[in-house]
Amino acid sequence: MHLAAMLESTARKFPTKEALVHGARRLTFRELDDAARRAAAAFRDAGVRPGDRVAVMTFNTPGFVIAAFGLWRAGAVLVPVNHKLQAPEVARLVTHCGAVLGVADAALAATVRAGAPGVRWLWTEADGADTDSADSTDGAAAGAALGDDFDALVATTPPWEGVPFDHDAIAEILYTSGTTAAPKGCLHTHRGVATVATYVTAAVGLRADDRFLLAMPIWHASPLNNWLLSMVFLGGTTVLLREYHPIEFLRTVAAERTTAFFGAPIAYVAPLQVARAQGVDLASFDLSSARLWLAGGAPVGAETVRQIAAFYPGEFHQVYGMSEMGPVGTTLGPAHQELKAGSIGHAGMPGVDARVVDLDGRDVDPGGTGEIWLRSDTRMVGYLDDDEATRSAFVGDWYRSGDVVRVDEDGFWFIVDRLKDVIITGGENVYSQEVEEALRAHPEVADVAVVGRPHPDWGETIVAFVVASPGTQPTLESVRAYLADRLAHYKAPRHLVLVEALPRNPSGKLTKHVLRRRAAQDDLVTGPL
Repeated sequence: MHLAAMLESTARKFPTKEALVHGARRLTFRELDDAARRAAAAFRDAGVRPGDRVAVMTFNTPGFVIAAFGLWRAGAVLVPVNHKLQAPEVARLVTHCGAVLGVADAALAATVRAGAPGVRWLWTEADGADTDSADSTDGAAAGAALGDDFDALVATTPPWEGVPFDHDAIAEILYTSGTTAAPKGCLHTHRGVATVATYVTAAVGLRADDRFLLAMPIWHASPLNNWLLSMVFLGGTTVLLREYHPIEFLRTVAAERTTAFFGAPIAYVAPLQVARAQGVDLASFDLSSARLWLAGGAPVGAETVRQIAAFYPGEFHQVYGMSEMGPVGTTLGPAHQELKAGSIGHAGMPGVDARVVDLDGRDVDPGGTGEIWLRSDTRMVGYLDDDEATRSAFVGDWYRSGDVVRVDEDGFWFIVDRLKDVIITGGENVYSQEVEEALRAHPEVADVAVVGRPHPDWGETIVAFVVASPGTQPTLESVRAYLADRLAHYKAPRHLVLVEALPRNPSGKLTKHVLRRRAAQDDLVTGPL
């Protein structure tokens, strides 16, 4: 149940089998385990001690995987960092976790050095360095100019067995996306993360002969714990795509004969859209090797399911979870994809209990609405340095997801909103996602987010932040008229604010806490009550 022991065990069973593929670079499990032992020694020589936290900020490259297993063998804690963060965001995260060292792709040198100048960084993928930031015109020279070359250290440092394995030690700190507040660091143990791999394997039917294409960012909880570590657990192969690109994704499936893929719903639709726009012949991509398509991060509508099913061969699964749970949760299997499109399933995956409860903690019957609670031994130990948030996140062993779901007549669950985003106006609950979905169909609305604004009499009133379609100027009156026969009167916005763009975090998720602060200002024009 220790992650370094997991790799070591698989390397004994399948020493010559491909573990990692990244372009022309191919590592067997024996080579990956050896690289992890060498990385562990390099970290030790750099002053890293058991329990120390090390930030790792890369694209989907072998350096991330080698650094992770090296840190775990050295008894240190992996802190994955979003490679899309800007310098101030890097500074906050690195400071918050107390990182003693960092590993980063050389191409990100300018950002990480500006964000965390007091931290020593080791550089991977030096041949892809940002030559301007490295004051060099040559890729290899750029890596040298940056300082410590992590890849060279791994190649030249003698391997080390590492420290004794502690299965209950903290293995990683996963930072939440920060859509409702500042990102929080979820503390996960080796035992918990290893258990994630076993549960996910059973939930979707992964196999030892799978070749999993990892194109979503590896620093995310799901690509890292659900899919990479499941492949290490089973002895399957992980094919790394440095960054997702719609057409390159299809080319890689065909060229590497991959069998499984995980992505947000847009990752499946985008290739179809791009191919049509660029005149690319979709029939030229041989996807016959694929058998599992996994989607998560957003509901999948019926029309999207039909598009996916028409083009992608194999089985389609919707998966739901969150960083706090490792990120296990629920699944919706192939048999229900179209009939129950948009649902996250009706029960927890193997090893996970799930329930929907009302405000009093009582189970909700079909037809009702409530918050989904999850229970599993994959759950986090707690939030880093935030006991109050940890206490509020749990009721006994149950993790409060904060997601509000509707239970249909067959017991299937459909997410309708985040609990913090529910607007209570005049005693009525308004689910912001429902209002947003209705407004997105308005021809003058390109994008929209709905939040609540404090009101002394009504509790809250509804504010719609709207990005107008090109050449249009939607008004509060036109929007309310459009919704008149689509939503109940009390669900319609009382304020409308036109904005050029909605605030989003580097993962592309709305940061509604930013909009709520703005909505609380007194200079918004009030519409009819």
